[in-house]
Amino acid sequence: MKQLFFLLIAINLMACNGNSQNNQTTKPTTKMDNNNKVVKTDEEWKKILSPQQYEVLREKGTERPFTGKYYLSTEKGIYVCAACGAELFRSDKKFDAGCGWPSFSEVLDSSKVVYTKDNTLGMSRTEITCARCGGHLGHVFDDGPAPTHLRYCINSVSIELQPKK
Repeated sequence: MKQLFFLLIAINLMACNGNSQNNQTTKPTTKMDNNNKVVKTDEEWKKILSPQQYEVLREKGTERPFTGKYYLSTEKGIYVCAACGAELFRSDKKFDAGCGWPSFSEVLDSSKVVYTKDNTLGMSRTEITCARCGGHLGHVFDDGPAPTHLRYCINSVSIELQPKK
C-alpha cells in the first residue's frame, strides 16, 4: 500500500513539473500584434530598458542636453530604436545642430515614425515616436539643413547605433 501511495505522489509531481515547464516556455517575451507592432506591459518594458530609457521612451522624458552618448558621435552605421530595434536613421544624415542632442536631417523611412502635435511646455512642436513600439524618440523641427530643412532632435537613450561593417 505504501508503494502505491509513493508511486501516485511521484506521478503527480512529474505531471505538475511538466505543466509548469510548459507554461514557462510558451510565454513569449515580445508580443507582436497583427501590424508587427511591439506590445508590452509597463512592467515588461521596465525589465528590458534602463531607468533613463524607460523615462524617455515610455514616459516622454528627455535627457539633459550635451550629455548623450551619440551627441558628438561620428561613427558610421544605422541608428535603431533602443526599445524594439526598428531602423530609424542613417549616420550620414546626422549633423551637429549645436542643440545638445543628436540631430538628423531625415528619417530612414517615414513609415518608421509617427508624427504628433506636442503643445507641452508652452511650445508648439512635433513629437516623433517609433511606429513599431510607440517609444518617444524626440521632436522634429523645420530649422535643419537643405534639402529637407528638417532637424530630427533625438534623445541618445532612445536609439542604439549598429556600426557599419
